[in-house]
Formats: sequence, structure tokens, C-alpha cells
Amino acid sequence: MMLTATYPLGAVLSPSHGPSSFPSSTASPGQWAPRRAVSSSKVSCTRVSVSEVVNGSAVGTVDQEQSGFLLTRHEKAEHITLNATVTVRLDEGWSTPKNVADMAHRRWLFLEFISSELDPEGKEMSTASRHASYSRTDGAGSFIFEVSVPSSFGAIGAVVVENRYSSEVYISDIKVLPHGGGESSAAVTFSCSSWVTYHAGYNQLIFFPLNKSFLPSQTPRGVQRLRDMDLKAKRGDGHGERMPWQRIYDYAVYNDLGDPDKGPDLRRPVLGGKEHPYPRRCRTGRPRCRADPSSEARAEGDIYVPRDEAFTERKAGAFLTKTVTSTLSAFTTAQEVAGDRRRSFPSLAAIDALYEDGYKNQPGQQPDDLNAYFADLLKKQAELLLRGEEEAVKEDIRRVFKFQTPEIHQKDKLAWFRDEEFARETLAGMNPLSIQLLTELPIASRLDEKTYGPRDSLITKELIEKQINGVMTAEEAVLNKKLFILDYHDMLLPYVHEVRELDDTTLYASRTVFFLQEEGTLRPIAIELTRPRSPNMPQWRQVFTPGSSVTDSWLWQLAKTQVLAQDTGYHQLVSHWLRTHCSVEPYVIAANRQLSQMHPVYRLLHPHFRFTMEINAQARKALINAGGIIESSFSPGKYSMLLSSGVYDTFWRFDKEALPADLIRRGMAFQGEDGKLELTIKDYPYANDGLLIWDSIERWVSDYVENYYPSAADIAGDEELQGFWTEVRTRGHADKQDEPWWPRLDGHESLVQVLSTIIWVASGHHAAVNFPQYPYAGYLPNRPTIARRNMPTEQGCEDTRSFLRDPEKVLLDTLPSQYQSTLVLPVLNLLSSHSAGEEYLGVYSEPAWMADAEVRAAFLRFNGRMMEIAATIDARNKDPRLKNRQGPGVVPYVQLKPNYGDVKDMTSVMEMGIPTSISI
Repeated sequence: MMLTATYPLGAVLSPSHGPSSFPSSTASPGQWAPRRAVSSSKVSCTRVSVSEVVNGSAVGTVDQEQSGFLLTRHEKAEHITLNATVTVRLDEGWSTPKNVADMAHRRWLFLEFISSELDPEGKEMSTASRHASYSRTDGAGSFIFEVSVPSSFGAIGAVVVENRYSSEVYISDIKVLPHGGGESSAAVTFSCSSWVTYHAGYNQLIFFPLNKSFLPSQTPRGVQRLRDMDLKAKRGDGHGERMPWQRIYDYAVYNDLGDPDKGPDLRRPVLGGKEHPYPRRCRTGRPRCRADPSSEARAEGDIYVPRDEAFTERKAGAFLTKTVTSTLSAFTTAQEVAGDRRRSFPSLAAIDALYEDGYKNQPGQQPDDLNAYFADLLKKQAELLLRGEEEAVKEDIRRVFKFQTPEIHQKDKLAWFRDEEFARETLAGMNPLSIQLLTELPIASRLDEKTYGPRDSLITKELIEKQINGVMTAEEAVLNKKLFILDYHDMLLPYVHEVRELDDTTLYASRTVFFLQEEGTLRPIAIELTRPRSPNMPQWRQVFTPGSSVTDSWLWQLAKTQVLAQDTGYHQLVSHWLRTHCSVEPYVIAANRQLSQMHPVYRLLHPHFRFTMEINAQARKALINAGGIIESSFSPGKYSMLLSSGVYDTFWRFDKEALPADLIRRGMAFQGEDGKLELTIKDYPYANDGLLIWDSIERWVSDYVENYYPSAADIAGDEELQGFWTEVRTRGHADKQDEPWWPRLDGHESLVQVLSTIIWVASGHHAAVNFPQYPYAGYLPNRPTIARRNMPTEQGCEDTRSFLRDPEKVLLDTLPSQYQSTLVLPVLNLLSSHSAGEEYLGVYSEPAWMADAEVRAAFLRFNGRMMEIAATIDARNKDPRLKNRQGPGVVPYVQLKPNYGDVKDMTSVMEMGIPTSISI
């Protein structure tokens, strides 16, 4: 990963430079190369190897333990020559003989080494900057450059790389080796993974070694000021519009979701502040809208994120490939819609026709090279055309761009209709975070009765007892923890009338009650739907139960459809976006502003922040923006982001985002007599597997923290760590900064809890709610994203006669339209995909972890536990006693299965592993 600091041109130290040669605080901080350079002349430097010699003889010894830097102990020699070799890999499209010769003969790449020590006068020391000369080409097609730099100091604290070529240069790592070159256990590695821009004024980066992490108080004196300056540069000054090549991290409210300059219907309230509390996003500094100065203008093209946070070329290519193929799949469907955005599917068979074998969303079947994929397709089509088989060509295109059949529909064509599956997915589907224990009767609302109508629920004790066939009283069911609820009543009731004013959609407040059966499965027993009172109408509400008549059965199915649409919207807006993507972005910003890249906590957290800011920027651009995919196709439409703000205000709190705390909050777990956590429902796949992952993360973090903080005083006295946590609270989550529940970093236990929570949310939590989206919601009747028609029994409903005449048509009219489906399916398909080059929890390790013996041992233990967990999950999915994860037509629960095998052997994208970060 990247360990870099950047300075304007001319800042590199030379022998005549002292500390004053570095830029002052008034210089433009944090400048970087364009994050999406489209020039074909890209150069990739993969390795820099260095060895030290004096007149051909070895000098000194290597001492990694003292400072973590390469220490060359020399007594007699006054000058040391550092011989560096630079390996350069060229972009294939640019690697022509002429361009290679041009690049090889230019003086364009410069290196300079800076000491970790100060000179006797207390000033920083550095060598002169020397250019690297082309040497040779290796067998892998890379180009080798060499440089010799005279030096007269011992410990290497940093290497500065300057690029004077007409393209970005990618530095993967720098290895400092003892005399003789080649690989060595004594090598000190500078892990860089950074582009060095060619733009004048921003074409220098400084890289720090990775062989040892340093708390602020332990920083070698020669690089202390560099450490401080790097942080200051990344904070910026809070002014001006950010440029793509910069790497400045700062905060802003969500005031860029609307586009009021294009019309008043695209105006949206600012999220963040007293009126609409919300986490903060990355500041871009774009101009304000003319029509609404409180909103930031939306420019065409990419939204700024710091250069370090952008997708790699491989990731960007895979993302584009999946986006294009999914969009083309939707395009073939859109040809049938013919512009009518309200048109329903004519039959369930028409929905099934969306899915055929073709380009599949399967592990190992996503092409990295989109051009090659389509070249093969076009070659086949050309052969068909030569034979005069035009219809075969058209059919081939339609077949290729059909959607893969979602896993739920592959397993059981009637799963969407079954009550058992409806209940099972609350524990093992794509949103297993909303089900909660029903703890008291009668059920009642907390909203104002004068505004919304009676608070009491129509799901009474008598109705419950009737539905459970009198096996126990309702009070006994509560006492024995047998009743559970999906409660979207108070959350949705304030939005019902506003949503119903939108075109082609409806909304109810809902409560759904389940009964826990002896075999450990849930059975839905009642759904209550409510429309609040208005100036013109009284409150309307009705309870629906699994019916004994055909009419009641259809009404029950329609009521389930309403609840599923609400649960799918809540999943996307809260369980997924708010609680992972949105809440994690402030952690990323605060870490980069307050924790040096030499800090051990930064190095622990950094893998869990990979690509999160970039994917969030993509979401603000096309997913959660005004008129975007969410507003167009998910409940509750244009009020979606307001709803997530309301949930953040009343529900979100950091101390409950840890998995055990969240389960206890929802009554799904409790502390047993022995102090251990016990699940209320023993067969709760998300909780069962999640707790294994949580425990493994917590133990890894505990081992890591103990290695760097021997005492609580070390934690309390770490100004960078305390600054990070203070900024998370006071700026990243500023609207909740005064809440009493924020943990204090005053000891080992609290620090482990905070870091484990951040890692869990970015890895396990996100994986559990992200990758099942297409496998479950890709089949529209199973998880509709929006409900478009009122219940036919609602007072004043015009669909009563239609319902009696053709109940299936009413159901199809309630499901998303054909047009909405063309928007939703590509997004779900894209979001549920693992990209090429993904890094997985328990598999990927930071170079800094491997360089420290104690940390390396702790990580290997972590890796071993994760492999054991994978085997445990495999065994659980084969256990016939676990009805919520095994049985005919049941989709196994693999969302939290660690990666420990070849993806080609896997049958579902859900079992490819837990990515370390929110990267999709």
C-alpha cells in the first residue's frame, strides 16, 4: 500500500538545502497527478533495489531492530555510494520501439535519499538528486534503470522520487539491500504503490520505509518534520476547488445530491447539520448552484477523491467491463419497453424471460478485457452473417445480454411465493439486520396520535393467539422469546402521504410479526399496513394473515409484497449505504488527516479503506443523487436520502455498530449466566457466522494493539491517535459529537473495540449486505424494490374489481415496472460482483505486518482462524438440522465465508470471500 508524501517542485533536499528548503505552510499542499490520466504514455515503475558500496567494498552492517531503517555503520569511509536499480514496466499500448528508445535515452527519473538522522548541527541531511540511466530490458518485458548516488550518512529515512517525463510513473516498492544486490532477508522495503505525476510543481514524492511502524514519540528525528508536513499537506486549507491530482482530505456536508440549476424538481435538502443530521463526505470545493447557493454544483465527469483513493487501472477496467455488460443487458430489455415507463410485466413468465444462460455473474467468468470479450463475440457473429444467418446473430446478441438467473430462482422457482422463504430471508437473506425480538404487548407507536392517528396496533394478543393455534398465550410467547417483528411503522409513517404524491408508487407503514417454531424457523403470522390520517381522510389500517381462502391468500401475498419493498429499500438506504459506505468515509478522511502513514494504527486500518471514497463518489454521481437509480426504482423514491438521515438521527450510534452490540440491541442475543453471548434464535446464519468473524477480527486487533501499546498511558498519550478519534467524532460525525455513548480511547479494551468495529463494518458487515443483492433481489417478485399500487381493500381503492377479476395482474402492477427493472437489475448485478484484484480479509497482508515478527505471527494466527471458519461454515451448510441454511431449494448461507480456495470451484459470488474494504 502507499506510503508517500508530496512536495512542490524544488523541494527535494540537496547538500545545500537545510530545513528551510521545504515548502512553507503557504505552499499548495498535497498536490498529486491526475487520477485518471488518459494519456497512452503511462510508465509503471515496479521496483527500485539499492545496495551500498564504497569503492567496490562493503561498508557497515544492517541493523533493522534499532530504527526500522537501513543503518550503515561506517567509521572510516567518508562517502558511500548507493547503487539503485529501477524496474520500469510500460503500458502495452505505448510500448513501441520509438517510444521505448525515447524514454530510455531521456534524463527523466531522479532519486534522492534522506537520512533518518540529523547532522551535528541539528539539520536534516540528504544526498544530491541524481538521474537514473537506462540499463537493460529484462525477460519479462520490463526496463531496468540504474543510478549511483554518493552519500555520507547512515540511516536512510526516506527516498524522494522525481519524475520529469511526460507521463505518470508508477512506483510499486523500493528495496534497500546490503552489498551484493538481489533478494535478502536484510532488505528494507519502501512499499509505495503510487503514481508520480509529471505535472510541473507536483512531480515529486517521498517514500518512507515499511519495515517498522512508529508512534509519534518514536519517530526518528531526521523525518519528524516530514511526518508532520505530510499530515499538514493532506489536510489542505479548506479553500478552493480540489483538482484530480491532489490528495487533500477534508469534510463537507451532502449538498451535492440535487441539481437545482436543472430544475426545481431536482432540488434536494442538504444532509448534514441540525435539520438533517448526517455523516460527512469528502470535500470537493466545487462552485455553488445559481438556483440554490446551499447546494454544490454538479459538474460533468468524475467527482474528486484524493489521488491515493482512486481505482487502480485493473479495478477501473473490471468496473467498466461489468458496468457495460450489465447496461447492455438492460438495453436489450429496454427495447421491449418502448418508452412506457409505467408498463408492467404482462405475466410472471415475462419476468422469467429476462433470465437466460449467457454472460454470467459467476466467479471466474467476468472478463478483465472487455475488448477481447467482444472481439470473440463479433468474430462469431461475422461467421454467422457470412452464412446468411441474420436471425441467429440477433438471437445470439439477445442471449448473451440476458441476465443470469438469480440464485434464489435457480434453487426454487416458487421460493418467492413461500412464507417459509419470506421468513428465512430475515435471518439469512440480504437484510438480516432488521429482525428484532418483540419484547412487549400491546404493540404501540411512539408517534404523535393527533398527527398520525391511534397508536395502538391491530395485531392484538387475541389475534396472535389465534394465529399460533393457542399453543401458548401471547404473554407466554413474549416471555419465552417466541415473537419477532419487522417494524417499519414509526419510521415510514411520516413519509406515506408525500410518497403517494409521486408518480406510480405508494407507501404504507408496516409491522410484520413472526412466530419462532420448535424446529428453529420463523413463521409469519400477521402484517399490519397503515396509512396515516390526513386533513381529508381518516387513518386507514388493516391486518393481513395467511388466509384459508383464495382471496385471503392473494391479499396476504400483496401485503408481503408491500413489506418486501419496504425492507429492500431500508436495506439499500440504511443497512447497506448508511451503516457501511456513508459512515466509513469519515474514518477514511480522519485517518489520512491525523494518522501518519508510519503510524501502526494507520497501517492496520488502511487496507480496510481501499477504494471506499471512490465508490462513494460513484454513488453520489449516479445512484443516490436526485433522479438517480435509488430515487427512480426504490422505496421511498425521492425521499430516500431523507429517510436515511432520519434513521441516522434516531438510530445510528457507533457503540452499537459492533456485531455483538447490535444483536443485543435488537434482542437477537443476550448475555448468558456464564457471561457468554447466546443467540435468541439458535439457527440465525448471519449471527452465527458473523460472530465467528467478529471474534477472529477482535483477537487479531488485540494482538496488534498489544504489540505497539504496552500500557494504557501509551494510548492516552498518542496525540495522532487521539486526534484521529477526536476528528471522527467532532467533524466526521459532527451532528452526534455530543452524544455520551462515544467510546474514549483510554486503554487497550476501548481501542480494540473501536478498531474492531471499524474493520467489521468495512468488511464483514458490508459483505453480508452487499453480495447477496443480485442472488436474492435479482428476481423481482422475491425482493421488489418498490411497490406501485395500493392494497385493493384500502378505503377508496379503485383496484378492488380488478383484484377480484385478475389478482395476478394486480400483483404485477404492484411490482416494479419493466422500465424500473432495466434500471435496477444492472445495478444489483454490478454491486454483487467481486472485482479483479480484490483483497480478502484474513488473506491479504500489509507488507508492514510481515516485516514485524510479532505482528506477522499474529496475522498468521488470524489467517489460520479464518480458514477454520470457512471449513466450519461449509459444515454448517451441510447440516440438515439447520433449516435456515440447508434443505430442498434453500440457498446456503455463504455471505460470511472467508476466502480459502480457487474461485473457479465456487458456485456463487457470495462465497468468494469477505473483501477487506468497501470497494463496490
